[in-house]
Amino acid sequence: MPIGTFQRLVDEITPANLLFAMNAGMFHPNRSPVGLYKENGQTLSPIVLSAGPGNFGLLPNGVFCISDRKLLVVESHAYASQPEMCRDASQSGPMLVIDNEIHPRFIPESSSRFIRNGVGVSHNGERAAFVVSDGPVNFYEFARLFRDHLGTPNALYFDGKVSMMYSKELNRSDFGFPVGPMVAVVELGNLD
Repeated sequence: MPIGTFQRLVDEITPANLLFAMNAGMFHPNRSPVGLYKENGQTLSPIVLSAGPGNFGLLPNGVFCISDRKLLVVESHAYASQPEMCRDASQSGPMLVIDNEIHPRFIPESSSRFIRNGVGVSHNGERAAFVVSDGPVNFYEFARLFRDHLGTPNALYFDGKVSMMYSKELNRSDFGFPVGPMVAVVELGNLD
């Protein structure tokens, strides 16, 4: 069963210390992932490679991937050809930035504006930038933030209806409807 909320995540991992969390992909009404979801090397939901309705189906979509050595945002077909590259993964869509290019279907003047969240990864895979917009933005504006200001050559959209973040450092814990997939950073500390 999905954890759903940041407070439940805090409760589940105690006595470990939650440093950061964000919803990390779209989900069905029962909070199960739309598309690929992989945790600790086990694929719990299969990858979806076909176009479909909504933002998820606006190809190319992609996968946020955590391997033992680095972080990746990779296009879904590229992931499908090497699924072993990721220990943990969550598929979402659309891709925002693909090899330093903004998604070809994004319109600079689009009036479709929402609070949005997503992730971009540095070229060397050592740094991930997780972002929730402060106000409504369109896809093109959001993609430019990742490419032009954060310098991430590949970035992935997580969601727009539900864009929430928990950050201990920022003293932030967004509240809202329970979510599906999440990504978190946990400080293990002393777990006697």
